[in-house]
Amino acid sequence: MNKVLLGILGAFVLLVLVIGLAGVSTYNGLVNRSQAVDAQWAQVQNVYQRRADLIPNLVATVSGAANFEKSTLTEITAARASVGKVQVSSSAAPTDPAQLAEFEKAQGQLSSALSRLLVVAENYPTLKATAGFQTLQSQLEGAENRIAVERGRFNDAARDYNAAIKRVPAVFFAAALGFKDKAYFAAAPGAEKPPAVQFDFSKPAAASP
Repeated sequence: MNKVLLGILGAFVLLVLVIGLAGVSTYNGLVNRSQAVDAQWAQVQNVYQRRADLIPNLVATVSGAANFEKSTLTEITAARASVGKVQVSSSAAPTDPAQLAEFEKAQGQLSSALSRLLVVAENYPTLKATAGFQTLQSQLEGAENRIAVERGRFNDAARDYNAAIKRVPAVFFAAALGFKDKAYFAAAPGAEKPPAVQFDFSKPAAASP
């Protein structure tokens, strides 16, 4: 009888150890995936900040043009300020879709204001010909492309993490250990490709291959 009890006890202890080891391995894997999403979120923030940092120079360059439309400058300055008012963590990816949507909306308004400013700039040939303005155009084009790429990478990392916390055995204890779904950027049609940034609005945009 004692041997039977010892055998049952041994099997129970072994089962607990196996479950414990599986749990530790799964937990560590989820931590790594969560950190990967947070790291990619920081990179997204970095490229958006790079664009924001270009705007003061852009405004200063454009405002030097004679009779440039002041309302356009006011709009882009206000849009940049509104981005800074959206409270999102720079170190941890958001888990609240509404918070990320608010962040996206503010960034989208800034993108629209930038586009309108560059459209208006087409009416100022002297401004367009300056080396400073041409450099800023190139830098903004690079920033927009990097934003599209980093957003896509963020969504990929978030998708992998979100799938991981729903798989067995993680699904049984992920929520209890504080692992929650990460929010995604809303993907517009064709979002897998960097946007074509066109600065010469007198010509039609070239079709993407």
